[in-house]
Amino acid sequence: MNFKHKQQFVITNKSEMMIDSVLKEFGLNREEVTIDPIHQGLINHTWKIGVNGHAIILQNINSLVFKRPEDIAFNIAEISLYLNKSNPEYFFVSPVKTFDGNELVHKNEYGYFRAFPFVKESHTIDVVQTPSQAYEAACQFGKFSAVLKQFDCKKLKTTIPDFHDLSLRYAQFEEALRQGNNDRIKKAIVLIKQLKDCSDIVDIYEKIKRNNDFKLRVTHHDTKISNVLFDKNDKGICVIDLDTVMPGYFISDVGDMIRTYLCPVSEEEQDLSKIEIRKEFYDAIVSGYLHEMKDELTSTEKNYFFYAGTFMIYMQALRFLTDYLNDDKYYGEKYSNHNLIRAGNQAELLKKYFKKEEILTGIKI
Repeated sequence: MNFKHKQQFVITNKSEMMIDSVLKEFGLNREEVTIDPIHQGLINHTWKIGVNGHAIILQNINSLVFKRPEDIAFNIAEISLYLNKSNPEYFFVSPVKTFDGNELVHKNEYGYFRAFPFVKESHTIDVVQTPSQAYEAACQFGKFSAVLKQFDCKKLKTTIPDFHDLSLRYAQFEEALRQGNNDRIKKAIVLIKQLKDCSDIVDIYEKIKRNNDFKLRVTHHDTKISNVLFDKNDKGICVIDLDTVMPGYFISDVGDMIRTYLCPVSEEEQDLSKIEIRKEFYDAIVSGYLHEMKDELTSTEKNYFFYAGTFMIYMQALRFLTDYLNDDKYYGEKYSNHNLIRAGNQAELLKKYFKKEEILTGIKI
């Protein structure tokens, strides 16, 4: 996801009045509610609105990232309608509608707002702590695709074009090598070589796109653990944050879990000695996802579980390094060489992931 493109929503008297007017669209008065900002997440501004013992989640959609918020609303509405008819027992958090029956509220320079019901006795997890949490999350993301297996994913709008197109990300990397900051290119020369030496990962992705054994499905595309709701016993309830739901391959969802669950430290870690691959978390992802998707995946797809991790780790390394070479125009930087360090972190994760291939692929799928 995008760090630099987080909208600035400084609370002023004017913005407070704007929130008041948004609340009124949902039949709420400022005097009757409590408003608590939720700082989790990098893209949208979010508040928990409490009223009469209940709560809703109010969000201001970042239109710098999502150019057409109405496409997000369309996708969620289509999925909700389908599930209500075909699988009503599946727990799906549908948007709260305004008095006028709308799912989006537009407020001039502040853009679009939407609301969801707050699920009682639920919580999110920022960092995976146990294999059981990884298993529960993988179950939920697998279940989400599984219950929508008969849904025509081509109906969905593309909310972020080319989001997980590895070929495009590699082409952008090559362009940065031609047109980027020469001083930075020299400084990153070792890391550049390391990533160029892995370009066969892109070749495999191109083969996947041409292989009929790989099916386009409803795919979440952002499977970090904070996008799962858990109950008080840390059992998964459902997936949330459906802004990036689009047609895609299973390697996107599984790969993002592998990239973010296996290592005990995040992409921000500068001490590369702390990067490690935890087999028990890999096993948990495979077991949880296949618990829901085993009968849906083709035999060919099942052979690409390990590649899914390769695909996502490599793509993120490319994106960080590309941004560094382009003077941090996309992600921005919080300190000097931030994106170079993050790229090196992901390259090290990829190297250690490759070293564990024999052990990890030993699990029966």
